[in-house]
Amino acid sequence: MTETNAGATTERNPRKGRRGLARAWDATQNSWNGLVFAVREEWAFRQELLLAACLIPLALLPPFGTVERLMLIGSVVLILIVEFLNSSIEAAIDRISLEHHGLSKRAKDYGSAAVTLALLVCALVWITLIYRLLAG
Repeated sequence: MTETNAGATTERNPRKGRRGLARAWDATQNSWNGLVFAVREEWAFRQELLLAACLIPLALLPPFGTVERLMLIGSVVLILIVEFLNSSIEAAIDRISLEHHGLSKRAKDYGSAAVTLALLVCALVWITLIYRLLAG
């Protein structure tokens, strides 16, 4: 299927035209496929998923309010989200070329830095809330 826009002809993704439940179903399948692929292929994601499997149940144990629990759990989920984005950047760069290039390295380093910042945010949230619990 093609569309013409100001004289230019472009290919149209046949799934983009789907609406409603069909589109939601496609999106759900794509999301599931991404999760499965990350678990199978991405060592860093598996490590962070293991961290999440430990920390999320742990967040339910201390006598925290809803907001504090959401901060603890949200900071862990943030790591997984940023790792997905980092893995996406790395996959796109590797698809373009496997040869070493300064811009490719920079893009991958930016993604890695984002994961590190997410890990630091998580650590700060956990340390701060546990400290408040123990000191108070």
